[in-house]
Amino acid sequence: MAWRDGKASLSRLMLFMASIILGIAAVVSIQLFSDNLKQNIQLQSKALMGADFLIDSKQIPSKKVQAIIDSLGASASEVNFVSMAAFPKNNGTKLVKVRAIEGAFPFYGNLATDPVAAGENYQELGGALVDATLLLQYNLNPGDSIKLGKLTIPILGALKSIPGSTAISSSIAPTVLIPYRFLEETALLQVGSRKEYQYFFEAPAMDLERLDKKIAPILKAENADLDTHTSTSQRLGRRYDNVSRFLNLVAFIALLLGCIGIASSVHIYIKEKLKIVAVLKCLGASRKQTFLIYLFQILSIGLIGGILGAAIGIVLQYGFPYILQDFLPFNVAISISIWPIIMGISLGVLMSILFALLPLLGTWYISPLEVLRGAEDNLQKPKIARIAVGFLILLFIFLFSFWILKDALNGLFFTLGIFIIFAIMGGVANAFIKLIKKYFPSSWGYTQRQSLLNLFRPNNQTLVLVLAIGFGTFLISTLYFTKDILLAKTTIENKKSDANIILMDVQSIQETALLETFKSKGLEVIDNIPIITMRMQSIRGESVNEIRKDTTVKMRKWILNREFRVTYRNALSATEEIVAGEFTGKRLQGVPIYISIADNIARDANLNVGDAVVFNVQGVLMETIVGSIRKVDWSSMKVNFSILFPTGVLENAPKFNVMTTQVPNKESSAALQRDLVQQFPNVTILDLRQVFTLVEGILDKISWIINFMAFFSILTGFIVLIGSVRNSKYQRIKESVLLRTLGAKSKQILKITALEYVYLGILGSLTGILLSLIGSQLLATFLFKEPFIPAVIPFLVFLPGVTFLVVLIGVSNLKSVLRSPPLEVLRKEV
Repeated sequence: MAWRDGKASLSRLMLFMASIILGIAAVVSIQLFSDNLKQNIQLQSKALMGADFLIDSKQIPSKKVQAIIDSLGASASEVNFVSMAAFPKNNGTKLVKVRAIEGAFPFYGNLATDPVAAGENYQELGGALVDATLLLQYNLNPGDSIKLGKLTIPILGALKSIPGSTAISSSIAPTVLIPYRFLEETALLQVGSRKEYQYFFEAPAMDLERLDKKIAPILKAENADLDTHTSTSQRLGRRYDNVSRFLNLVAFIALLLGCIGIASSVHIYIKEKLKIVAVLKCLGASRKQTFLIYLFQILSIGLIGGILGAAIGIVLQYGFPYILQDFLPFNVAISISIWPIIMGISLGVLMSILFALLPLLGTWYISPLEVLRGAEDNLQKPKIARIAVGFLILLFIFLFSFWILKDALNGLFFTLGIFIIFAIMGGVANAFIKLIKKYFPSSWGYTQRQSLLNLFRPNNQTLVLVLAIGFGTFLISTLYFTKDILLAKTTIENKKSDANIILMDVQSIQETALLETFKSKGLEVIDNIPIITMRMQSIRGESVNEIRKDTTVKMRKWILNREFRVTYRNALSATEEIVAGEFTGKRLQGVPIYISIADNIARDANLNVGDAVVFNVQGVLMETIVGSIRKVDWSSMKVNFSILFPTGVLENAPKFNVMTTQVPNKESSAALQRDLVQQFPNVTILDLRQVFTLVEGILDKISWIINFMAFFSILTGFIVLIGSVRNSKYQRIKESVLLRTLGAKSKQILKITALEYVYLGILGSLTGILLSLIGSQLLATFLFKEPFIPAVIPFLVFLPGVTFLVVLIGVSNLKSVLRSPPLEVLRKEV
């Protein structure tokens, strides 16, 4: 019976199925790609690091660390740091990451270079390998020169890739490889230089887990770290897990939209079948039989939809490596795993049944006599049954989000968020219907009145279309507003007080000369901040080494290994606010040294006002007391510090400076950088304009990825729209034919329909945009802590664009009715 009845309604069942196919395709493609990513990370873990394990340190290794390195037999080593590079060919300058390498690194994977041989012989020939994109930007070729500090060497080749690097990281500070023996000639490593020493090991037979347990604690005590290729791959896997979780949630929302379409369409479909159900019950069919007839139909379309969605998902996953290639440090080899496919098909079946269950209950509880009499309340189900079905749906959403997020609380928040948004949109749709009923414009013309009546007539589509249109618009608008908030954080205002050039690693002997350089160019020095490096020696009388060994201490251990860069001044800046204690700007003789610490340091180190902290200032121990705790606005473009000393304490300590200035345009910035690199090669110059351009580019890439995923939700929303409108067509055919029989013109019928969908399009998209405004304001206030100024694009583009598409789809359904004589249409329907 299910098969016979289904054949007669095949086109309508296909529309039900189309509602969930894209959502399943999105879930399956993301799950498949995530599985492939994990497999590739595991298989290529050695190639990602280039070695079996490495030991790294932010300073020259201590004797104990060096002894461990020697005993393990390091096969290669490097010193890497960020510095300015100059190109004599065109006087160009660029911030680069210099990697001075000794030995045959990498042991796994390879240096992809052009020419190919350059990666193998650059150390013997004594030349540099320079990031390929950087060469293109500055019109450089192998044979040209690069200047790093006092060293000028030839460029031997273009570096296309190196283990562990990504296109994004290279765009911020492009990589330059040089032989280790030339490091001293650069004269770039001076007091305060940020550098990293790395030692690479090739030991395929070694038990890395045992090695990690044995020597990692010893290295941490000496401010060094051990990284194995397995731990690195796990860390990388967790990072991409977060991305896949987010994408899965977006795909799941698309699936939810499709299921709402199913629920609405099945509601109309079952309502039309109730007379058939009544006749079957009169002929002796049981409740179970009539219920199962239509349950089998829904189960079948869920199964077929799941299979088709999984098939599309398999194809779609091949596009993800190209979409995410800038964020991946390796090429992903695609393979097909069975679990995501089974999950997609199961989701199709389970969600189809769950969301169709409420309207399906009509076949169970309906009384044959009520239907045959045409009672209006024949679709009412017992309240307990409706609550039970609603609970099952919410439980499923929670369990699925919990499975994706691996966190019950976050899963609960996601479920509540979805419920609240849908509840608000449903409330808006119902409120709109009640307002029209209460304040119906009886004085309007016939077509206008009829179009409004259609919004609350029996079998109206107001609720489902507002949900489908509104939620899709909500996703896109929220993305657009959020991107605006993020970009606002990278905007440079042309004010004298806002620095856009930062000079780091300025040595004390260079300070006067640099000030003269700025003066000669008519530039004002906004900040000239002295910086001293130090480490914590003891906290509240207990040494750092003892705290490391004490597993009961509630303290973030990064505090114990950190080399702090601190400064001194007698006043707070505009980005700081005292939250506890009292700030001391100047030390008085015979009084303890009262320091001010940031609230994150106080939290992670479990420090309070009055606690004693002893610092090791480059070999000299200094006793201090926490005098105040500050809240620091780290998102500002000002130079901020975790630890602040009063004046009169650190003036004679070895230090370097950070200077900032503001240049009016790109040309002035380029000229300044050229001159500074020539005169002060060790000084690192950070051009915030370039940084913000890179940040904007990264945000554009991320927003493109999110837009790509939101596309599934939007397209699913329109498929739901098409399905809902097409299904409502069967309800309207007799109405339209009756109007034509009574003398209504095709233009009138067309206008009634067009106006109805104009109302629905505006209501749905406007609700989505307004909700996204509220959501974006909350994000700006609580997450980004930025002022939110809404853009007009969603109102000018999304609102009319979505409304136009809704009207276009709605009106297109009337073609068959308007082009055929009334009697022919009625005979066809019969």
